[in-house]
Amino acid sequence: MSHEKSCIIKHFSHFCSLTEEEKQLLTTLEESPTNIKSGALLWEIGDPANEFCTLKSGWAYSYRHLENGDRQILEVFLPGDIIGLREFAFSERLENVRMIDNGVVCHFPHKRMLNIFRRSLKLTSIMFAIGSRQQAMLTERLVTLARRTARQKMAHFLYEMYLRLRQTNPDISNQFRLPLSQEQLADVLGLSPVHVSRTFTGLSEDGLVFRDRHNLTIPDLQALCDEAGFDDCYLNDNIRMVLADSA
Repeated sequence: MSHEKSCIIKHFSHFCSLTEEEKQLLTTLEESPTNIKSGALLWEIGDPANEFCTLKSGWAYSYRHLENGDRQILEVFLPGDIIGLREFAFSERLENVRMIDNGVVCHFPHKRMLNIFRRSLKLTSIMFAIGSRQQAMLTERLVTLARRTARQKMAHFLYEMYLRLRQTNPDISNQFRLPLSQEQLADVLGLSPVHVSRTFTGLSEDGLVFRDRHNLTIPDLQALCDEAGFDDCYLNDNIRMVLADSA
């Protein structure tokens, strides 16, 4: 695969420019790709946590089941994301991870990540930045679940997905694919599927979002941003400044 087509290189390049050697190091994380079907379980709570995986294509999500059988989706992973970073210091998996749609996943052991740490300060810094950003997104999700209205929850999540997709695809338009089912959206936002449907209807009636199955159109991105009360500070990074200070 050429570097231009690598999702993980696009993902890392968002943080700062990479040399050819650094790009080559990253391509080692996309070796041995495995085709994974929609709905397949990548791992579950209690499994040994001895490797990461990169999402070369497709979407995935992490989740926990509650005692009453309800499911809470914790994080949605997009192409180029690294899954399992938070479990690096743990011997067992802390959450389940399942594919949303068909995709390609590349598994790699922790030792391969350590090799990258030894060989590149820049890639190590970016890896920490990615881990920090994942934690910030979880914190923002907690605020959404606890304090935002249903309309704000939906608007905030959809606008966040747009910004994250734009990270690896800067030419993305206001129309994009959102492969989550109504039930999955409900489990992300802490709503019922019926409430999700009603919220989409309300946003559509107000001209903010139009959904055709898994295709989403946002006529006015700024209007949706305003509806959500969106502050993108948790998606902005300053890794370039950090690297410049360390030079």
